Amino acid sequence: MDYNDMKIDDIIKRINELYKKSKEEGLNEEEKEEQQKLRRVYIDRVKSNFKVQLEGIEPKNPTSRKS
Repeated sequence: MDYNDMKIDDIIKRINELYKKSKEEGLNEEEKEEQQKLRRVYIDRVKSNFKVQLEGIEPKNPTSRKS
């Protein structure tokens, strides 16, 4: 499955499902792998979105800087 094509809400939902299952009955190796991949995709997307937001910030007065 290509997790990069999933909506962020679906990724979060699946991460939470796997977390709940891990606490209740444990995960098999395949599910542990899926959980790690989903977490990585989630973190990468958050970082990417944050970077885009930071790049869009413009200083109010770029010429006056305090030293």
